[in-house]
Amino acid sequence: RRLRQAWLEGRWDIFQGQVFSEFTDDPTHYADRRFTHVIPAFDIPREWRVYRSYDFGYGKPFSVGYWAVDYDGVLYRIMEMYGCTATPNEGVKWSPDEQFRRMAELERSHPWLKGREIVDSVADPAIWDASRGESIAETATRYGIYFSPGDNQRIPGWMQVHYRMQFDENGYARMYVFNCCKAFIRTIPLMMYSETKPEDLDTDLEDHVADEVRYMCMSRPIKPVVPVKPRIILSDPLDMFKRR
Repeated sequence: RRLRQAWLEGRWDIFQGQVFSEFTDDPTHYADRRFTHVIPAFDIPREWRVYRSYDFGYGKPFSVGYWAVDYDGVLYRIMEMYGCTATPNEGVKWSPDEQFRRMAELERSHPWLKGREIVDSVADPAIWDASRGESIAETATRYGIYFSPGDNQRIPGWMQVHYRMQFDENGYARMYVFNCCKAFIRTIPLMMYSETKPEDLDTDLEDHVADEVRYMCMSRPIKPVVPVKPRIILSDPLDMFKRR
């Protein structure tokens, strides 16, 4: 299948062992939002709810995702803040105080977030660890940022990401990403399966965006799209099926 996508469809971003091989960035479908997950940014209706997801990092990048949810429950990743240097998977080494100060400043000033209530905010449960003093979650509250512990189940979480990325029979997904979210677009296609834990990601990779996306998807779980197959009747001499 991957060779077919590469040779016949020109999909050279597909490779063996890739976790999210369904992820598609197709500019030719930006206008109709069909068969692409990446779309141009647009003004978010005030009635849509906004959410936040967070994965802490210091030596490694931290990742913050801002999401809008439409009336049908579709997720839109509208913005992100990614704490990475020019070197992939190298953190900017901002303290928790610095991260939350900048997040609060962004949320107060950016037109997409200013004046909006962030309905819920999910993060890695590890940020509640207070064994070495004030926890990261407690630090966040000093800046008016409040988190709920994300569901950290890994395999079910990755499946929820897959379900969100599935295209229905008309080519529409249940998760879209604004094309300004460069960290998502760069790192999600790079995720590979672990060689020692089948169905899980290789945690040595730059998986920080993937983790906070997983927390977000697990906070609003959905069922997979089940293709509807037409019923094929080879022979019905008594017209039994027609009378049903």
